[in-house]
Amino acid sequence: MPAMNRLAHVPEWTLLSLRPRGQHAALRRAAAPLGAQVVGLSSWALVARHDAATRTALAQALGADRVVFSSPAAVHAAARLQSLGGPHAGTWLAVGAGTAAALSSHGATDVQAPQRMDSEGLLDLPGLASLHGLRAALVTAPGGRGIIADTLQARGAQLQRVDVYRRQPLRLAPRQLQRLRHHPTPWVLALSSAEALALLQAQLPPDLLARVQAQPVVAASPRLAALAEDAGFGRVRLAEGPLPVQLVRAAHAAITTAQAS
Repeated sequence: MPAMNRLAHVPEWTLLSLRPRGQHAALRRAAAPLGAQVVGLSSWALVARHDAATRTALAQALGADRVVFSSPAAVHAAARLQSLGGPHAGTWLAVGAGTAAALSSHGATDVQAPQRMDSEGLLDLPGLASLHGLRAALVTAPGGRGIIADTLQARGAQLQRVDVYRRQPLRLAPRQLQRLRHHPTPWVLALSSAEALALLQAQLPPDLLARVQAQPVVAASPRLAALAEDAGFGRVRLAEGPLPVQLVRAAHAAITTAQAS
C-alpha cells in the first residue's frame, strides 16, 4: 500500500518536470513537503553566450529607455557578461517575480514586474503602454516570447534584441524512457515552456505519450494551458503562475481532486 501524505491524505505522487537540464532543484524543494517526488524529463539545456559581440550588444541594450528581461536564465547569462548592479538610466522590467528576484540577486534595483507573470502581464505594465520615440531592449534567448518583441515594436519602440543564451535540444535517453514507462502513477506534468512541451512530444514513444497525456497537467499561464489542450492533454489545470511553489500547489490540488472523485 503506498505511503500516505499526512497533510493532505493523498497517496505519494510524482511531478514530471520539463525544466532544462540541471534546473529541477527548485521544484524538488517545493514538492517534497507535499509528498511528491520529481522526475526530470530534460529535453533541452541552457547554454550561455560569452562572445564579444554579445557582450557589446548587451552593454548597448542596458542603456535603453526600457530593458525587458524575459527569464531568470536571461538575467544570469547577462550577469556573466556584465555587472547588473547599481543604478540604471532606463526602466528595467521583468516578466515575473522569479526574474525580478534574479535581477535583485545580481544587484539590480528599481525593477518592475507584473502580478500576472507571463508575457501578457508584462505588456500590461504602464511603463510599456506607449513607446513612441523610445529605445527598448529585450534580453532573452532565440525562440519564445515572440509576443513581447512584436508588441514593443507595434507600440512604437526602436527595439534591440540581445540573445544572451540559447536553448540546446537534448535527446531523452532510452534508459530514462524505460524508467518512466515502469514508474507508478499518479503523475502530474508541470508545464512552464511551450518549447519544452514540443520537444517532449517529439521524443516520447506513442504509448508513453498517451500515458502522459492521460495524467493531469498544470500550466503556468493561460497560453500554455491552451497549448496543452491542443496537444491532446485532457486534464489541464491553470496554476497561479510559473513559480515552482505555484506549480506544485496546483499539481497537488489536481491530485487531491482526482483522488476525491
